[in-house]
Amino acid sequence: MEASDAELVVRAVAARDQLAYGELVRRHQSRIRGWLRQLTRNRAAADDIAQDAFMTAWEKLRSFDGRGTFGAWLMKIAYTEFLMAHRKRRSGERLAAAIGQELTESEAYDPAGEQSAVADLERLLAVLNEDERAVMILCYAHGMSHSETSEVTGIPVGTVKSHITRGKDKIRERFFPEGAAA
Repeated sequence: MEASDAELVVRAVAARDQLAYGELVRRHQSRIRGWLRQLTRNRAAADDIAQDAFMTAWEKLRSFDGRGTFGAWLMKIAYTEFLMAHRKRRSGERLAAAIGQELTESEAYDPAGEQSAVADLERLLAVLNEDERAVMILCYAHGMSHSETSEVTGIPVGTVKSHITRGKDKIRERFFPEGAAA
């Protein structure tokens, strides 16, 4: 029988068991990386942020109190790392603009080619602001409740609900204008 996340956390904390933590990473890495790829729209940046998030989680593992799920706690760390990376990137862009240079962000390259459904999803999500995109992905792609999404992002539950409503409206208005009034 496979150990639960909670059991693995206890083993990882009690004995600094890297194998137990490695199993936690294995269980959650595709979800974390996928979410970050949707947020950043850049595979390499998302993978770097995910790596930072897993390293931060290892360092802060003792702070996991078990009140929520380990997965939600890890998503919160990943989101914090995303926000910090986003701020650094913006700061760099402002600095470059101030000295008259233009920064170009490399586009993610997927040698296998993207499926049209993924490309369509990216187009839909592109009309949303950062917070709207984050809550929509957490609620719909990851099946998190509004309260779990609030816990991960630090956004109040009512605001999470507002972001979802506003995000849906933006998508309808942009891509389905004939049905937007309905």
